[in-house]
Amino acid sequence: MLTRRGILTGGAAIMAVGGAGAMLSMRLASDRYTSFARQLREPLKPSAASRDLIRYATLAASGHNTQPWLFRESAQAIAVVPDFTRRTPVVDPDDHHLYVSLGCAIENLAIAARATGRSGEVAVEGEGGATFSFSQQPGTTDPTVAELFQAIPLRQSTRSEYDGRPVTSDHLERLSNSAAIEGVDVVLLTERSTIDQVRDLVIAGNDLQMADSAFLRELKDWLRFSPSAAMKRGDGLYAPASGNPPLPEWLGPIAFDLAFRPASEADKYARHMDSSAGVAVFAARNEGPAGWIAVGRACQRFCLTTTALGLKTAFVNQPVEVAELRDDMAALAGFGERRTDIVLRFGRAPAMPYSPRRPVDTVLTT
Repeated sequence: MLTRRGILTGGAAIMAVGGAGAMLSMRLASDRYTSFARQLREPLKPSAASRDLIRYATLAASGHNTQPWLFRESAQAIAVVPDFTRRTPVVDPDDHHLYVSLGCAIENLAIAARATGRSGEVAVEGEGGATFSFSQQPGTTDPTVAELFQAIPLRQSTRSEYDGRPVTSDHLERLSNSAAIEGVDVVLLTERSTIDQVRDLVIAGNDLQMADSAFLRELKDWLRFSPSAAMKRGDGLYAPASGNPPLPEWLGPIAFDLAFRPASEADKYARHMDSSAGVAVFAARNEGPAGWIAVGRACQRFCLTTTALGLKTAFVNQPVEVAELRDDMAALAGFGERRTDIVLRFGRAPAMPYSPRRPVDTVLTT
């Protein structure tokens, strides 16, 4: 989220305070973080236990990487339930993003279970979350499930410029089909003029959010500037995952305050949107937690399919988060008066550093 000016300011401050020693220390910490992220994403073995499935579930997307979930395991099922201590009440006052995140997690878990021979079904409880119940029947090999399973540890929200190349029609069809979850509609916008209109809504939403001091305080609470903080906390928005350099935790907030400005953020989002091949827009047919969980499931399948196809995605949810822009976003997507739930841009780009996750033991509940 830092601009080039902020990056240079932060780098100069590091050199002034600690010189080469500080830079070496940060580089070593970054190497440790790379190993940490790799261990979180170690491939599952065919005999995966419930806790292994939960680890894969935690690799799902979540707003601000808050990971607002807890898991309850038994011999017959694994449930994902909301962790309201991880709410973001400013950007997500009705817990919409929280429940979408639960849907992403339960879909990861279901895919991982089926791919490792443990068949079953997802039941959505609405406010209580969702449950994957294991079947007594042995699992069968499904090529689609296997492909999505392989993509789970590789998926990431890639917040960078893409290469602008269009996605082929057959890949667009696969992406659209991948999000076929009952109760959810997805529209892919690939016409440049329409993407430009989405871009303008994203920038308008970002401008309004940046004028809100409460939004900025909440966002800052979830930023992790240093590798050490990202590993210790296991959550939040890790600076290098957004293309910014790691900074000491004492320096990061200062650099953020200096660099995070409406004009530079608008320019960044304009470049990001202009370089994207398309935008995916999701909407539930029924408003409320059950519908939002279904959207999360569809969104996760879409993101895993893009990963399998060598594509990247990133959330641009400002037109969802800013209430006065929702009608305009719904009109662009053809959803009428329905609320738009998720806006994703997609395209081709190199991989970025991965975001952190919390250990399984910290997300288990009884």
